[in-house]
Amino acid sequence: MSEPKAPAPPPGDTYKGWLFKWTNYIKGYQRRWFVLSNGLLSYYRTQAEMGHTCRGTINLATANIVVEDSCNFVISNGGAQTYHLKASSEVERQRWITALELAKAKAVRMQAESDDSGDDCVSSSPLQSGQGSGTRNSEVQSTLRTLGSKVEDLSTCNDLIAKHGSALQRSLSELEGVRLGGDTGDKIRQVTERATLFRITSNAMINACRDFLALAQAHSKRWQKALQAEREQRVRLEETLEQLAKQHNHLERAFRGATVLPPPLANPAGDSKVSGKGDVSDEDDENEFFDAMEDVPEFITVPADPKYHRRSGSNVSGISSEIGMDDQSLDEQSLASNPESPQPQEVELVRKRRTRIPDKPNYSLNLWSIMKNCIGKELSKIPMPVNFNEPLSMLQRLSEDLEYHELLDKAAKCQNPLEQLCYVAAFSVSSYSTTVHRTGKPFNPLLGETFELDRLHEFGYRSLCEQVSHHPPAAAHHVISKRGWTLRQEITLASKFRGKYLSIMPLGTIHCIFEKSNNHYTWKKVTTTVHNIIVGKLWIDQSGEIDVVNHRTGDRCHLKFAPYSYFSRDVARKVTGVVTDKDGKAHFVLSGTWDEKMEVSRVMQSSRGGGENGTEGKQKTVYQTLRARELWKKNPLPEGAETMYYFSLLALTLNEQEEGVAPTDSRRRPDQRLMEQGHWEEANAEKQRLEEKQRSMRREREREAARAASAAEDAVNEDSITDSPLKSVPQDNYKAQWFERTEDPTTGEVTHIYMGGYWEAKEQASWDMCPDIF
Repeated sequence: MSEPKAPAPPPGDTYKGWLFKWTNYIKGYQRRWFVLSNGLLSYYRTQAEMGHTCRGTINLATANIVVEDSCNFVISNGGAQTYHLKASSEVERQRWITALELAKAKAVRMQAESDDSGDDCVSSSPLQSGQGSGTRNSEVQSTLRTLGSKVEDLSTCNDLIAKHGSALQRSLSELEGVRLGGDTGDKIRQVTERATLFRITSNAMINACRDFLALAQAHSKRWQKALQAEREQRVRLEETLEQLAKQHNHLERAFRGATVLPPPLANPAGDSKVSGKGDVSDEDDENEFFDAMEDVPEFITVPADPKYHRRSGSNVSGISSEIGMDDQSLDEQSLASNPESPQPQEVELVRKRRTRIPDKPNYSLNLWSIMKNCIGKELSKIPMPVNFNEPLSMLQRLSEDLEYHELLDKAAKCQNPLEQLCYVAAFSVSSYSTTVHRTGKPFNPLLGETFELDRLHEFGYRSLCEQVSHHPPAAAHHVISKRGWTLRQEITLASKFRGKYLSIMPLGTIHCIFEKSNNHYTWKKVTTTVHNIIVGKLWIDQSGEIDVVNHRTGDRCHLKFAPYSYFSRDVARKVTGVVTDKDGKAHFVLSGTWDEKMEVSRVMQSSRGGGENGTEGKQKTVYQTLRARELWKKNPLPEGAETMYYFSLLALTLNEQEEGVAPTDSRRRPDQRLMEQGHWEEANAEKQRLEEKQRSMRREREREAARAASAAEDAVNEDSITDSPLKSVPQDNYKAQWFERTEDPTTGEVTHIYMGGYWEAKEQASWDMCPDIF
C-alpha cells in the first residue's frame, strides 16, 4: 500500500524545521531545529544557536535514508553517525523525506562533477545493462593493463635507482681514499656524473609513482561509485523480494483462514477498518517476523464480502439499519427500531459550574528540605509534600469514572445485550482517558472521608464515595441513575516500585446493573505504570487485559491494553477487543486508544487462520467486518489545561464549594483547598496535622478494641479460657458510615455495598453521626 504523497518542500537550497531527535533512553525524543543546506543536514537545540553552536552535521552524499513508519525515519552514513528522527505528522515527515532525497541527489551529482572529467560517463554505467555492461568490462580491462604497465615502469626505475645508487656509493668511497693530486678532478667529475644519473633516475621514479597514484585514485573513485550503486541496487532488490514474500505469505494465510475472500482493494479506504495492526497489509507480518519482543494481535480483520452490504433484511438486530445508515452511531441504529425507547430529554442546568481553578504555581522541589524533615522519624510518619500531588483526593479521582456517563445512558436503551455490552466496554476504557497527562498524585483520603457528586438534575445520577479502610487503603463507590443503571465498586490499590517506574494495580471488581433488562456486568481495572520516577519526564501508561462479563447471558468482551514499546510500529495506547456470546461466537470487534476514541465493527463472518501442522506458530482469527463506527470519543481539554493540572471540565468542578455536603466531604479538606489556592507551604503544614490526627484517632480505636477484648475475656469462665485457643486482639474496630461489608451475591467476594441513608441525611441536614476527621 503506497503512502499518501505529501506536498513537496518549497524550492531552494535550504529547508528548515523542527524535528524530534532520539537522544537516549532517559530523555527519549527531544525537539531540535534542523537545517538542510548544500547537501548537509545540521541540527541545533534552538534557532538562536544557528549563529554560533552546531550540535551535529551529516553529509547526505554518503548517507542512507530509511523510513520506519508514518512519522519516524533514520539517517545514517554507515555507522559513524545515525540520526533517529520523528516528525509531528505523516505529512511533515514526507516533506522532510522529499527534501532529503532531493538534497542527496544534488550532493551526489555535485561530487561527481567535481571528480575527473571521465567520471561523468561512468557514474550511470553501474545501473545499465547489455551494451553498458560490455563497455564497463572493456574499460576495466584497459585500466588494468595501464596500471600493469605503470607497475613495470616503477620496477625498472627501482632497478636503475638501486644500480646507480650503488655506483654512487662506490665513487664516494673511492673519493675518500684519494689524496689530493692530479687525478682528483677526474674522480670529482665521475662522482658528479653518477650523482646526476641517480637524480635523473629518482625523478623518473617519482614521476612514475605520481602517475600511478593519480590513475589509481581516479579509478578508485569511479569503482567506489560503481560498487556503491551496485550495492544500493542489490539492497533495493532484496527489499522488493522481501515485500513480495511477505505479501505472498499473507495472502496464503488469508486464503487458508477465510472461507470468503476479501473483496479486491479497489476502494481500500471505503469499507476497511482494522482493529489488529492497521489494515490488511504486510505490517502485521513484518512485526511478527522481526520484532519478537512485540505483542502480536490475536486476530486480524478484513472487509466483509459485498453480499452482506446488499442484503435487504436480516434477522440480526440492528444489522439492516446499520448497513443502510452509514453515518449513524450504534445506539441510533438500535433506537431507530425501538419505538418504546424514550426520546432524549433536554438537560436542565440548575447551576453554572466553574471552568477554571487557580493556575499551578511554579514551585521548585527542594529534596534537601524534605530529607532534613525526615531525620529521626519513622518511615510511616514521613510526610510527603504536596509538590507531588494534585488538588483532588482519590475519591474524587474515582468519581471521574463518570466523565462519560452518557455511554451507560445509551447502553440502558439498548434492547440487544451484545450492543449493550459494547457500550459498557467503551465506558470501561473511557475512564482512563483523563489520566494520560495527569502525573500528579491525588491526596490519600482520610479514613471516613466521603465525596458526593450530585448531578441528578443535570445528568440524572448521584454518586457517593467513602474511604472504608486505611491499611490497606480502600474506597467504596456507589452510583444510582434515574436513567436505568447502577454502578458500584470497591477499589484497593497495590503498588510496586521497580526502580525506574512505579506499577499501580487496582484490586476489586466494578459492577454495572441495568434495571430494565436485569443485565449484570462486572470487570476489573488494568495496571497503571508511572515511568521515569527517578530521572526524566514522568509519563503514564496503561497495560493489561479486561474481561467485561454479562452474568445473566454469559456474553463477554475481552479487551487488551497494549503496553507502550519504543520498538513497536503500532499506534501508542492501543486497545483492541472482541465481543462474544456465551458460545464463543464473535459479534463485534472494538478498536481504538484509551486516550482518544473507540470504534466498533460488526462481525459478519469469522474463521481461524494459520499454517499447516502449526508451522506458522499461533493461529489468528480472521474477522470479516462491516465499516467501523465511532463508539466513544474523548472530550477536548479546556483552554489552559496545562496550567490547571490537565484537569477536564468535570475535574475542574469536583472540588468546587457546595452547600449541604457532609462534613466529611473532600471539598472541606483544608490541605487540599490550600493547595488549590496556591498556598503550598500552608498546605504541607495542614496535611501533616491531619495525618497526625488520623494516627491519634486510630490509636484511640485500638485502645477501645483492646478494652473491649479484655472485658470479654474477663466475662468468660476461666476453664473455658484454658480449653479454648488464644484469641487475637482486634487492631481497629472501624465501621464505615454508609457502606456495609458483606458478601457479593454475584461474584462471592467480600466487599462494601451501599446500605442507604446518605441522601436522606442530606435532605434533613442530619450529619450528627459523621466523625470529625478534619
